[in-house]
Amino acid sequence: MNADKNALEVFVIVAQTRNFRLAAEQLGVTRPAISQSLRRLEDRLNITLMQRTTRSVQLTEAGQRLYVEVAPAINQLNRAVTDIAELAAEPRGQLRLAISSIAERMLGGELLASFITAYPQVELDITVTDDEFDIVGQGYDAGVRLGEVIAQDMIAVPVSTAQRQVAVASPFYLARAGTPQHPEELVSHRCIGWRKGPGLAPYRWEFAEQGREFDVAVNPQLTTNDMGVMIRTACAGGGISFGMEETFQPYIARGELVTVLDEWLPTFAGFYLYFPSRKNLAPKLRALIDHVRL
Repeated sequence: MNADKNALEVFVIVAQTRNFRLAAEQLGVTRPAISQSLRRLEDRLNITLMQRTTRSVQLTEAGQRLYVEVAPAINQLNRAVTDIAELAAEPRGQLRLAISSIAERMLGGELLASFITAYPQVELDITVTDDEFDIVGQGYDAGVRLGEVIAQDMIAVPVSTAQRQVAVASPFYLARAGTPQHPEELVSHRCIGWRKGPGLAPYRWEFAEQGREFDVAVNPQLTTNDMGVMIRTACAGGGISFGMEETFQPYIARGELVTVLDEWLPTFAGFYLYFPSRKNLAPKLRALIDHVRL
């Protein structure tokens, strides 16, 4: 027996709403049309699927069994049609992004300005945060973080070149305190460190020697979660700081900061735009991927 797909969809909507008027409004038809469609389906199956009164709609045992079997298939079919339609649609709507603080500088300014100019129907909502959370569960479309901390069940698209962390200090500080020749010497220097939040341990400074990675607990005298505080203090001769090279680059270029221990600081995979695995992406997210892809 061939199924009447339209009648089955009507049945599923009525089963979900338990109301002929709401089902009619959702499907854009009249209530008599809903009733006639259900009656034809019951006649075709030769069984009662719903008990209808003027006040309520209740599924029979047969109706409940049919709903359990059919509803997922109808929903999947509708999603597939929507996904295909979106492929040809103009990118529009709100696009929510969660971006780590160290990635914010890279995605700011010209890149975001050019994106919202190119796609005027897309509204960007960006949250800069270093908290680790499920972007799907929190209602975000995508995030930007270092590749090493992205969950393996996400699709990740590179949006930067290889990155490097560097140790920096002002020429004034180094002239007064000396330049460290090995990372282990940092424990005898005044250091400016970063922590994610109050009460958390400072970030350990990471190095590599002959392919072996190691970190140094520098016990910073000043610790903050604000990169601006770190930079200003380092430029003023407050000590040695540590972070992404791109963040410090303008100050290095002006001679306000210089790098130290360069030979122990190799490059690593950079930032990625990541999002849940989906067969078809919404046009707004696909547009952003195309815009930032290297």
